[in-house]
Amino acid sequence: MGRRQSAGLLMYRRCAAARVGAAEVSLAVEVLLAHPGGPYWAERHSGAWSIPKGGVDLGETPLEAAMREFREETGFDPAGPYLPLGTVTQRSGKIVHAWAFEGDCDPAAASSNLTSTEWPPRSGRLIEIPEIDRVSFFAIDVAREVINAGQARLLDRLLELV
Repeated sequence: MGRRQSAGLLMYRRCAAARVGAAEVSLAVEVLLAHPGGPYWAERHSGAWSIPKGGVDLGETPLEAAMREFREETGFDPAGPYLPLGTVTQRSGKIVHAWAFEGDCDPAAASSNLTSTEWPPRSGRLIEIPEIDRVSFFAIDVAREVINAGQARLLDRLLELV
């Protein structure tokens, strides 16, 4: 796989959205999204969030990469079955292979691996930052506002499957 391709997982959970009358409960879906770490992203919200994802290593299938990246970026172990969401192409041209799985976690317990980045840009100075500084569950309508625009179709595909 080329460097312009990545793979990720979209964790979702079903939850009660509203009570209708005394006993009926309508169900809604929330998705877990990740916010990139580092000073560049610190003040960005709308369009900054993403499914936990990353590059596909040599000898790895996209699904294997998606599971590894989810573990590395959240600290949580994903568990199938995995629902294929297909691929999307982000504005940068990067192709993202995605799967969804049902699960739950405590976002406050998330932990991410570290990476190095040049900061300030073109300074030659490397700093170490978490790849992901936080994760959070979002209702689908809010997720549409905060997710990377190129990944928004993954939310529609998820709703078609669940």
